[in-house]
Amino acid sequence: MAVDYTVIVVYLGGMLAMGWWGMRRAKSKSEFLVAGRRLGAGMYSGTMAAIVVGGASTIGGVGLGYQYGLSGAWMVLSIGLGLLALSVFFSARLARLNVYTVSEMLDLRYGGRAGVISGVVMWAYTLMLAVMSTVAYATIFDVLFDVDRTLAIVLGCSIVVAYSTLGGMWSITLTDMVQFVVKTIGVLLLLLPIAVVKAGGFSEMKAQLPSEYFDPLGIGGETIFTYVLVYTFGMLIGQDIWQRVFTARSDRAAKWGGTIAGTYCLAYAVAGAVVGTAAKVLYPKLGNPDDAFATVVKDALPVGVRGLVLAGALAAVMSTSSGALIACATVANNDIWSRLRGVVRGSDEPHDEVKGNRAFIVAMGVLVIGAALAVNNVVEALTVAYNLLVGGLLVPILGGLMWKRGTVQGALAATATGGITVIVLMATHGILANQPIYYGLLTSLVAYVLVSLATRPTDAAILDAWRERLAGHAPASAPGTAPHGGEPAGVSITSGNGGS
Repeated sequence: MAVDYTVIVVYLGGMLAMGWWGMRRAKSKSEFLVAGRRLGAGMYSGTMAAIVVGGASTIGGVGLGYQYGLSGAWMVLSIGLGLLALSVFFSARLARLNVYTVSEMLDLRYGGRAGVISGVVMWAYTLMLAVMSTVAYATIFDVLFDVDRTLAIVLGCSIVVAYSTLGGMWSITLTDMVQFVVKTIGVLLLLLPIAVVKAGGFSEMKAQLPSEYFDPLGIGGETIFTYVLVYTFGMLIGQDIWQRVFTARSDRAAKWGGTIAGTYCLAYAVAGAVVGTAAKVLYPKLGNPDDAFATVVKDALPVGVRGLVLAGALAAVMSTSSGALIACATVANNDIWSRLRGVVRGSDEPHDEVKGNRAFIVAMGVLVIGAALAVNNVVEALTVAYNLLVGGLLVPILGGLMWKRGTVQGALAATATGGITVIVLMATHGILANQPIYYGLLTSLVAYVLVSLATRPTDAAILDAWRERLAGHAPASAPGTAPHGGEPAGVSITSGNGGS
């Protein structure tokens, strides 16, 4: 195991070193929160793929493959489909808005009063997403160092908090690129073929397992529909995803980089399900499906390769964890606290925005550790996050983008009604039940349409300003930034294909 330990320690040390390097760039709010809006398609695709393929996609995806076979890929496939839809249909418009958060977009569209309540819902989503990723550390560090769950969670989250606090989105982007490479080698190129070979190949897997393990729809049509509803639509509106869209240097970078990342996610989904199916052959009586990934890595892989694959798993978890953490801190600071500060102290009070965002990352990191110690199941944590997001915010966000008759009163009613319905039904029917998201979306849609039609249309001047922003005619950028389509001053990361 000494070789495995060395691989992991070097990897974790490299993450911290990149955080320190990123600190040199993060001198303004734009640099700290959205990497100066200067990522080209190459770097953008890597960092986007890294954040969407995280702990749930790796540990949870393999666990679903262990339970259901190839159809266990549907959860991660739904995430990939959502990223493709976002990239093809919406990313260019979002990139042109020149904002930092989803709530800022809602304020622009509806006239400035939708931000706080939407910020609270988005904060709850990003918090649970960060918790889900942090829970996954327990499984990986248990295999690595045989440490107890509490220490694993504290150790893993502390490293993410450290490099995220130092350099913000620049540090996260640089570490994500390394994590993308590590997880690709570790999971796709090493774990997948080795697990299949250890299980005797596909012919032996088919002989050992029931036929439904190889049925693409074996997990059930209703479950697949719910996955698409929750995860595909959730990818369209999450702050963690939008904040990455805002890092794109141009419309083209956002569209094509995201399309590459979405396609990668589809391949990763199938790989995870196949690994889980192989694990079912090798270890048919595991008590917890989420243990399938760690078990096959620990027992089936040779020394050295095991360390690299576990580093890949850590990379997957850390990518989502860091992205969710900075999103959670951004929402807490910019959408909730800054508005309260404006009311209580006066909005013109000078303050250090980078320092303030760093403080919020640390505070949210402490909160995430506390919450993660109370949660055990990564898929349940992910379901809570996406139910809150989709049930509360899908209708007002997509309604604002697609229906000009939607009003701020309708948006507020939809957010409150959908969010409350989801919470109540998760409490009464169970976290993994389908009813919360079904009825949450239905009540949100009804409230949005009825209240919007019953109230005065959005002021024409607000809609005109909204259309100007969607067209890319943004107001003057903050120091150190540039409108999309232009190159900011300072150092640029470029590559041969017009991207980074």
